[in-house]
Amino acid sequence: MTKKTDSLRELCITDKCPMRRVQKLIAGKWKLMLLWHLGEQKRRFNELRRLAPEVSQRVLTQQLRDLERDGLVHREIYREIPPKVEYSLTPKGRSLLPLLGELCKWGNTHLTAQKTA
Repeated sequence: MTKKTDSLRELCITDKCPMRRVQKLIAGKWKLMLLWHLGEQKRRFNELRRLAPEVSQRVLTQQLRDLERDGLVHREIYREIPPKVEYSLTPKGRSLLPLLGELCKWGNTHLTAQKTA
C-alpha cells in the first residue's frame, strides 16, 4: 500500500474519514438507483416511481429530499397548472456518475457470475 492510502485508512477512524462522509451522502436503499436514473435525464417524480415501483412514495420523497439537501440533486418547480416538478443531477451529483458506472460494471461481472456458479 502507498503512504497516501495508509494515511487515509488511519483518518477513517475519525469522523473526518472521506469514506464515512461519502457513505452518509449515498446511504439509503434507493439513493444510488435514483442517482443512476437521474444521470440519464431529468425525471419527474412519477417517472422515478415507475422505474422503482417497489419504493413507497414516502421513502422516495425522503430520499430525493436528502439528495437535494446534500447538493446532489436539483429540484425544479414549474409554476403552472397542474404543477410540474423535475429532478436532475447537480454538477456534484454528475461527478458521481463515473463511480456509479464502475459499480454497475462490477456488479454485472461479479454478481452475474455468482448467480451462474
